[in-house]
This record gives sequence, structure tokens and C-alpha cells, in this order.
Amino acid sequence: MQIEIIIAGFGGQGVLLAGILVAQAAIEQGLYTTWFPSYGAEVRGGAANSTIVVSNDEIGSPFAFNPNALIALNEPSLNKFMPKMVDNSVVIANSSVALQDKQCKINPYFVPVTDIADKEIRNIKTANMVAVGAFMKALRTNNKQDSSEKYFSINSIFVACEKVFAAKPNLVDVNKKAIQAGYDFIN
Repeated sequence: MQIEIIIAGFGGQGVLLAGILVAQAAIEQGLYTTWFPSYGAEVRGGAANSTIVVSNDEIGSPFAFNPNALIALNEPSLNKFMPKMVDNSVVIANSSVALQDKQCKINPYFVPVTDIADKEIRNIKTANMVAVGAFMKALRTNNKQDSSEKYFSINSIFVACEKVFAAKPNLVDVNKKAIQAGYDFIN
């Protein structure tokens, strides 16, 4: 099993943090992982993305040559990376800011991550965590026929959240709540 994940959006949306969290969740499950960030010089407001490769075996390259998962936090990111996805990819698109009438070879999960973060969590900065939670559930849902143990568990993402936010413990609960809200959004 190898999952090549791209998380993309504008700088300031927590793209790099979301990538770190997903990579840490993979580590918590004993999987090999790489995390490769990319961002423009302007950082906030510019394009940013994280590439995470997760595997049962050692990983030869941190690049996603055949990406099969995408979290797009804005429409430009969805437009840029959607054509690169292989068949049967898992795609989470932020429907709060991306159009849902796109013609795609892959049917993305349109999740209003910004709206959920703003209205349910009451912290718009957690939109990236809502997207991560939705991604975790979509990945498990799309791969029911495979052993679900090799895919991320909600527990592994919560443990990763505690570790990633260890220096800011006041942020753990709100981010866990956002992850759970995204996870629960996907049927």
C-alpha cells in the first residue's frame, strides 16, 4: 500500500500544518512516511502545498508521481492538482470556496470545510483540520474492500494532533473537534 497525498491551498490556510499532521498520523500507525512542503516566497496568500507519501514499505522518493489523494482548500488548487490524480483517487474539495459543478474524471467529496470551521467549531482557522478529518473518513470509506487497519484511524489522527500541538496544548481540543466534525461529515 502506498498513498501519495497532496494538500494544497493558499499560504495561511494551514496547508503545511495539515501535512505534518497527516504524516504524524501515519507514523503513529507504524507506517513509513515522507512530508515535502512547497510554498511561494510571499507565503501568506501565495500558493502552498504539502506532499505526503505513506507506505508499508520504505519510500524511494518524497515526490508524488502518481498522486491518489488530494485535499484542495481552494479552487485554484483543485484546478491545478485534480488533473494529476490517478483513477480511484480520494479528493476532498472545500465547497465553501470551490465550485461543485466541475466535470472531473474523479468525483470529489465536496465538503464545506470553511463553513463547518466557522459555524460549528467557531474557529475559521480550523478549516484545514476539518478537511483532514473528512479526508481520513473518505480514505477509509473508499477502501472498504481492503483491510481498514492499513488506513488512518481516527485515533491515530487524534494522537498526532496531541503531538503536533504539544507546545500549544490549548489548541488540542479545538483541533480534535474540527477533525471529528470533518470525519462525521462524510457518510
